[in-house]
Amino acid sequence: MTDAPIDLRSDTVTRPTPAMRSAMAGAEVGDDVFGEDPETNALEREVADLLGHQAGLFTPTGSLANQLGLRLHVAPGEELLADVRAHVVRAELGAAAVFSGITTRTWASERGRLVAAAVEAIAEPDAGAYSVSTTAIAVENTHNFGGGTVQPLDQVRAVQAYAREHGIAVHLDGARLWNAHVASGTPLRELAAGFDTVSVCLSKGLGAPVGSVLVGSREHVAAARVWRKRYGAGMRQTGFLAAAGRYAVRHHVDRLAEDHANARVLAAALDVDPATVDTNIVFAEVADPGAFVAEAAERGVRVMQLGPRAVRLVTHLDVSAEDAARAAEVLAALPR
Repeated sequence: MTDAPIDLRSDTVTRPTPAMRSAMAGAEVGDDVFGEDPETNALEREVADLLGHQAGLFTPTGSLANQLGLRLHVAPGEELLADVRAHVVRAELGAAAVFSGITTRTWASERGRLVAAAVEAIAEPDAGAYSVSTTAIAVENTHNFGGGTVQPLDQVRAVQAYAREHGIAVHLDGARLWNAHVASGTPLRELAAGFDTVSVCLSKGLGAPVGSVLVGSREHVAAARVWRKRYGAGMRQTGFLAAAGRYAVRHHVDRLAEDHANARVLAAALDVDPATVDTNIVFAEVADPGAFVAEAAERGVRVMQLGPRAVRLVTHLDVSAEDAARAAEVLAALPR
């Protein structure tokens, strides 16, 4: 094909727009380890304010933002609860155990959708001297491996109420919280309320090249800053990256609705009910994912295999409505 490939593997493959590059080139920078990078300081304040928390910390990756949050709440030998397909459990390479000595147990769910009763059924906030006590719960919104699922707010609130009653911390992996906000119409502050810490990603749906932000109380963020440096992620002139993030937050949130619409076009082409596609992620069952991925690539569409019977497609800033329509035509013609 002469047309450029349409890359639906992830929303992390986006490239900075010309306007974002201009913002990066004009960034005023300083040494962030000394707290002297103006763009980074502004990004941290702005994101924290958007989410209704006291302070923020810029990190190079979402995994690091999550791991810092978990490290604050769970001491070595204590327990984190999470969904069985949560990113912090399945896609961060056991970092919670490797770096923080955290024990993890999981609850099962349908499409990653949170049900408070399932969490409460396995929580053990005071397990005594011979068992592991639960000290934190992780919620993911949207849920990546659930297919971009937006979490029901009533269930989130129920989990938070249970956690408060029993002295358990609650961390939100909000890598795609922007998508949940746009899809549900719920204000960002409301989605982030009631959590001790929240991570949000700038390099997925918002299209920045690098970065996430962890928000929480001033005390939690100060402690996370120490652990970030301890983990080797103290950075210097980060303003160039922070400027991209600031531009993305200001200009690329509302347009996520386009990605959600494009995802439903792809879902329909693969006989996936579009009503089950909350945001920008589509999972489709196919008989031979490896063959499906290879043949799609030959025809100019890149998708990702996830599991022995499924492929994942993710729409993003670099996929137009025309691209989605062309990809849908290609994928619909492939054997499934």
